[in-house]
Amino acid sequence: MIMEKLASNRIFGGEQCRYKHKSQTLSCEMHFSVYLPPQVQGGKQPVLYWLSGLTGTDENFVIKAGAQRVAAELGLIIVTADTSPRGDEVPDDPDHDYDFGLGAGFYVNATEEPWKEHYQMYDYITKELPALINANFPADETRQSIFGHSMGGHGALTIALKNPDKYRSVSAFAPIVSPIKCPWGAKAFNQYLGEDMAPWKEYDSVYLLSQAKKHIPMLIDQGTEDEFLENQLKPHLLLEVADEVDYPLQYNDREGYDHSYFFIASFVENHLRFHHKVLEEES
Repeated sequence: MIMEKLASNRIFGGEQCRYKHKSQTLSCEMHFSVYLPPQVQGGKQPVLYWLSGLTGTDENFVIKAGAQRVAAELGLIIVTADTSPRGDEVPDDPDHDYDFGLGAGFYVNATEEPWKEHYQMYDYITKELPALINANFPADETRQSIFGHSMGGHGALTIALKNPDKYRSVSAFAPIVSPIKCPWGAKAFNQYLGEDMAPWKEYDSVYLLSQAKKHIPMLIDQGTEDEFLENQLKPHLLLEVADEVDYPLQYNDREGYDHSYFFIASFVENHLRFHHKVLEEES
């Protein structure tokens, strides 16, 4: 797989890099970023995949979250993906709304025209991107986890719940827990997946958690002053199901925090240490 390095910066003894490559899955050029901690000099290290929210790119987390210091201490490779296919050939929302189209792939495999040729984000995140990472970096594919924010929190939760043998743990900041029951999700799913709501369930964390046969550690942080809390995120729906099925979910209400990267930066260390503990356990 051919890729081109676009940037490299030394930070906390490691290297923060950005690349582009031609994605066969998405039929367009894509960017991703990778943080390589100092420990990669001694061999393969565990890898964490980060999924950003609406309007995000692969660079938001890299620049704003402040995760590299702790990742360097713990020896964690962090891969940050883009949020949708990109390019002039990729269809966008006709009204250019922020919550659909470019920057808003929702980490699903679209089945409807004109979206299905490019919007195959689920396969990109679970198959093509990991294959690229494992082939080109000292990533231990037997020790990988996933986390994200908002739309990316939805992506991380659904991907982990559908692939519990691939990801050892999952966490999220202010995730959309039930796209079926919120305006953002309903708008996107109706166009990406069609009017029949039955396939929507396969990308709904509440439903997937209720059906989970294998449980993996899960951590969620939610700001109490998040402007999207009641209308879009609705974490209580996931908490209710987790309680019903006895799923090992750690949930924290963070008093006074909003939906921004200030919130993520405040608690990202907790998430990295949560994943590291699991990734270092005997499999």
